[in-house]
Amino acid sequence: MADSFGPVLGGHERGALAHEGVAEGPDPAAEVYRAEPIRVLVVDDHALFRRGLEIVLAQEEDIQVVGEAGDGAEAVDKAADLLPDIVLMDVRMPRRGGIEACTSIKEVAPSAKIIMLTISDEEADLYDAIKAGATGYLLKEISTDEVATAIRAVADGQSQISPSMASKLLTEFKSMIQRTDERRLVPAPRLTDRELEVLKLVATGMNNRDIAKELFISENTVKNHVRNILEKLQLHSRMEAVVYAMREKILEIR
Repeated sequence: MADSFGPVLGGHERGALAHEGVAEGPDPAAEVYRAEPIRVLVVDDHALFRRGLEIVLAQEEDIQVVGEAGDGAEAVDKAADLLPDIVLMDVRMPRRGGIEACTSIKEVAPSAKIIMLTISDEEADLYDAIKAGATGYLLKEISTDEVATAIRAVADGQSQISPSMASKLLTEFKSMIQRTDERRLVPAPRLTDRELEVLKLVATGMNNRDIAKELFISENTVKNHVRNILEKLQLHSRMEAVVYAMREKILEIR
């Protein structure tokens, strides 16, 4: 079954899959005995595309489409009722998108594994999908036989990412590592004794008014100290400042 989706997917050329953390993908010819077929929920806002996937997957003896949904909200309800093994879901849909639905699906059907099948090659969508719990991220340019292969691989515990997206992910990981290393080379910003006093009281959960009373200073002065602390540490919230201070051993809370 090597046909591509053709008109259903908008006529994209056939692509290949990259297996995250795996040197070579599973052998499509290798037969894995399954006592039960892999139960799949198809989620896409285009009925024609859903129907195309159902027709394609119906030819696979070890894969069974148990339901379909037209948006993320419906997908969550269907996942709770059907408890599928695999959710094959688009990213951008009306009412509720696929990425937003990921977390809720993992809550109502913890054993379900989610594969995003989308036209979106935006890095942000890939990162958000992975953070939300998706196990695969495939572009709709892949061929029909690769969809079935991907479903089997994810059901067997592998991750699946389209090659172009995998390279973007690796590039971002390298950048993250580099940024982390650069931050480690920069000495921690020095806080004044008064700022450390304020930070210690913030860490105990005190508000600005209570801190002002404790230190016999005005509430306005406390606000200025907190703002200076956040600016020096390049952080956005009081809680981030406390966590950063403890991690960098600027401050130890006992």
